Amino acid sequence: MTGRRPESERATAPELAARGVINCVAYREGRRVAPLEIEAIPAALEDPTLFVWLGLFEPDEALMARVQRAFGLHDLAVEDAHRAHQRPKLERFGESLFLVLRTAHFADGGARLAFGETHVFLGRRYVVTVRHGSLTSHVDLRTRCEARPDALALGPGYVLHALFDFHVDQYFPVLDELEEQFERIETDVFDGRSERATTENLYELRRDLLQLRRAIYPLIDVCLRLERHEDELVPQAIRVYLRDVHDHVLRIHEMLEGLRELSASALEAHLSLLSISQGEDTRKLAAWAAIVAVPTMVAGIYGMNFKYMPELTWRLGYPLVLAGTLGVCGLLFRAFKRSGWL
Repeated sequence: MTGRRPESERATAPELAARGVINCVAYREGRRVAPLEIEAIPAALEDPTLFVWLGLFEPDEALMARVQRAFGLHDLAVEDAHRAHQRPKLERFGESLFLVLRTAHFADGGARLAFGETHVFLGRRYVVTVRHGSLTSHVDLRTRCEARPDALALGPGYVLHALFDFHVDQYFPVLDELEEQFERIETDVFDGRSERATTENLYELRRDLLQLRRAIYPLIDVCLRLERHEDELVPQAIRVYLRDVHDHVLRIHEMLEGLRELSASALEAHLSLLSISQGEDTRKLAAWAAIVAVPTMVAGIYGMNFKYMPELTWRLGYPLVLAGTLGVCGLLFRAFKRSGWL
């Protein structure tokens, strides 16, 4: 149902959000029935025609304990969901599945890649999502699911697919932005504008790509396990949708690996160009040092305090020495220029 929500739900939404509950709704045949308080969840789960979708954001320990009692969740899964900082994974606890997804977004005005987590508890007639640090709200996702009651009628399994697909698709714009960053860095590397900032940018890009890989690579195995899950939690109709998500994960992984290889090659090229540039600077300094050494040597000889020096009495001594010094310097300059040192 996509129409206007009941007045009672709108009235309680701020109160629910204030204590970590973003939304808690019961559905029947793919349509919204009513919002629920946590204490009313066990009674709703006794109705075989209903399933419950509860969304939480950074709940405290007391709230997680209430949710655990309402749904009968496993202690280890609840502990992971409360502490966060988990790698993407899929685990089974009795009659429920526990899924961890990582989210990625740019913080500090797009200067830094930050990560969040979404934990999903899936049962036969319930879905519980717990978000930590993620700026991506599930409100629009819930609205889209409610706009397709025929698909939502498939139950919690469809919600799991929608959540999975929603989070995987969030990686595409992140990768597009990282590709644009790499193109700017690549331009600096090969246009001769390489400097210390270029090295720092390349290192930060490589670090972001590594963190992103840690969030994406485990999803390949998660997708395969969900596709092969042979029970009511993930029915056959849902596994068809999951294959599409699997294709998206593979595409993202290929894009990520390609970008990692290009960034590694760019870093090697950048360091090589820096080494070549330093070698060129060293040759130039050595060439100029050799040229300057000639007048320095001549000036040092004639600066000695000896009384008897034959050249001191020559009328043309000064211009001849000066001309000879300039001539030798000119020959050295020409030789270094021809060899590419200057």
